[in-house]
Amino acid sequence: MNMPILGKHLRYLSAGAAVAVFFALSGPSFAATPADTLVEGFAIDDIISLDPGEAFELSTAEVTGNSYSLLVRLDLDDTTQVKADIADSWTVSDDGLTYTFKLKPELKFASGNPITADDVVFSVERLIKMDKSPAFLFGQFGLTGDNVTEKVKAIDPLTVSFTVDKPYATSFVLNVLTSTAGAVLDKKLVMEHAKAVTPSDEYKWDTDFGNDWLKTNSAGSGPFKVVTWKANEAVVLERNDEYFGEAAKMKRVIYRHMKESAGQRLALENGDIDVARNLEPGDFEAATANPDLATISAPKGTVYYISLNQKNPNLSKPEVIEAFKYLVDYDAIGATLIKGIGEIHQSFLPKGQLGSIDDKPYTFDVVKAKDLLAKAGLADGFTVSMDTRNTQPVTGIAENFQQTLAQAGVKLEIIPGDGKQTLTKYRARQHDMYIGQWGSDYFDPNSNAETFTANPDNSDEGKVKTLAWRNAWDPKDLDAETKAALLEKDSAKRAAMYQDLQRKVLESGPFVVIYQQIEVAAYSSKLKGFKLGPSYDTNLVAPISKE
Repeated sequence: MNMPILGKHLRYLSAGAAVAVFFALSGPSFAATPADTLVEGFAIDDIISLDPGEAFELSTAEVTGNSYSLLVRLDLDDTTQVKADIADSWTVSDDGLTYTFKLKPELKFASGNPITADDVVFSVERLIKMDKSPAFLFGQFGLTGDNVTEKVKAIDPLTVSFTVDKPYATSFVLNVLTSTAGAVLDKKLVMEHAKAVTPSDEYKWDTDFGNDWLKTNSAGSGPFKVVTWKANEAVVLERNDEYFGEAAKMKRVIYRHMKESAGQRLALENGDIDVARNLEPGDFEAATANPDLATISAPKGTVYYISLNQKNPNLSKPEVIEAFKYLVDYDAIGATLIKGIGEIHQSFLPKGQLGSIDDKPYTFDVVKAKDLLAKAGLADGFTVSMDTRNTQPVTGIAENFQQTLAQAGVKLEIIPGDGKQTLTKYRARQHDMYIGQWGSDYFDPNSNAETFTANPDNSDEGKVKTLAWRNAWDPKDLDAETKAALLEKDSAKRAAMYQDLQRKVLESGPFVVIYQQIEVAAYSSKLKGFKLGPSYDTNLVAPISKE
């Protein structure tokens, strides 16, 4: 069956049936994707849930960023500012504690239900009461399951009052609202799918707030809505015709799970996909040389790091932490594994954010590392494992690190797994070491400072599961400094506080930050309007069209 006939049939099928036909007919002879459908090759095996009150993965952020609206959204023309989304305007009280938002009138969710202040209040209450990983973002404002209904209120159908516990820097509060956790949900639709649960000590509410249903569905008002998600296969989005902004140019978007860079490039060249999202340096260079393709790159607020679980007695030794920072061959990794897709960077704040530094105090030095290991009483080395997502360049970096550690007598066992497997184990603090990435949840330095330095409860039962908590690191002095930075309204002074925090983590933190991501993509020259944002939830697909 040739493509024009397939495209004709796809238009008359439901989205679910259309994608089934699409994948059934995809193959070496598949000449072109449908004219009304954007197909992206993308490694999406990190997706665990599509519920914005639960999801905390980079791929999911892109899906929710295109299917949910927010009160305010990052201004991509000036990332130091936010702009209105469903909010029409907002004010801040003189004491800096109460934010009042006026909503745009006559907006609708994808379901057709009207968007009201009650939906905004419900979305925040649901986030806090479910108390899953993203809840800590709004929990920073002093919100709890017991006080959220008093702190977040609907004044009238189009007015929301939001009270925080301290006079934080206004930019910090607004930036948090631009995060995925700030998604506004359709209360009526969500609660129609809610399940009754038995309250317990761990979960004291009698409803799941629609969490089970929202794992694979959406209840938003963004330019697209979720049609289906099949783990390790595809996510399918369909245009939301109720969207209040400019309508998406494509009828549907398919994120097709493809792990291998070479496979993505071949599929792009054959016309099986429109965009290749996870290209390694060699494949990106080849795509750049292809006259039928276009390429793009953009710095991301994402850093790649290796972390050392402080529950491991060997990894908790300060000398071992420092030694491992000298056992990364930064130059070799920069020249080969991340060439064109990353830039060597050793601090936890990515370039471009307030207070970021570009200090690089560590170089590959086996002699110095051996001396440090000897001081730790480990002159003969030791054996340790590292959980590693089996995608590139992560696997390549892990293998390179395995070789350089061996030069100092440390035997590294690499434990491969898909994104879901490695993340689940990491979040349970069951790892020795972990190599992964952290993307800022919102464009404010606190997003990274909070997760790398804050750990209010280091017990296994701790509720605030930051990266510091995941690695059982308890830097109470840094936690206090991070909180103080939130109250500093002078930008220059606030930047200096984050610079100090980064240098302290560089010196003693159990994180070996290796590089900052430069996201790249290759795409068909038939596409127009394809861009990459500074974060995954700002990779917006609504403006993309196809000739």
